[in-house]
Amino acid sequence: MGFNDFMKNLSGNRFTGLQGGRHDMAFMRSLQRDLKTKQTTSIPLNELQVIVFDLETTGFHPDKGDQILSIGAVKVTGRHVEDEYYSPVRFTDEIPPLVKDLTGLDESELMSAPEPADVLEQFFKFSGASPLVAHHASHEKAFMTHASRKYFRTPFSHRLIDTSFMYRIAEPDNPHVRLEDCCEHNQIAVTGRHHALGDARLTAALWAVYVEKLQKMGITTLSQVYERLATIR
Repeated sequence: MGFNDFMKNLSGNRFTGLQGGRHDMAFMRSLQRDLKTKQTTSIPLNELQVIVFDLETTGFHPDKGDQILSIGAVKVTGRHVEDEYYSPVRFTDEIPPLVKDLTGLDESELMSAPEPADVLEQFFKFSGASPLVAHHASHEKAFMTHASRKYFRTPFSHRLIDTSFMYRIAEPDNPHVRLEDCCEHNQIAVTGRHHALGDARLTAALWAVYVEKLQKMGITTLSQVYERLATIR
């Protein structure tokens, strides 16, 4: 499958999940059990189902009150796009002007959006126990850790893979950091930037590229990714 076909697949069916209501704590407990037992490090990368996701937020510090405004995600196995998920998140304050200009989100959309706990539950039902992938994932990790504790009183236990793991191995001299620069470096057309689903789609395309590059290097599983990373840090 070429890159154009991959990107076309990114506009396929979209998971809608719940429409609100009581939180399914039985599901959350079951998910925590699954996360403890699911083995993913030995599965070939081109057969490993991952959830590539992105958050738009009011800032960078959830512990200081910054909040998630939207979540976008793409379910991918190798180069095969299986599903997508997107939801804005209810937010009743004024959106910081810079964030509003950057993301295109507006107060009316967020005022009528589902509550944060409902959106997170939808997302976890979409992702299940699959590993998560994000571009420079420390931002997503901080917010998901804070939100899991706040809304469900559970740890954020998903395996989280940073795209930088992949390109630091495949291209150790690659100077690019920003998502758009990494995409352009790999001839991926940059569209939908700073929209949670748009960025998730770009990151999914980037993931597919580097899975292929690592396989050509003989690195075919997450276990081998971690082993190689340990030698270059």
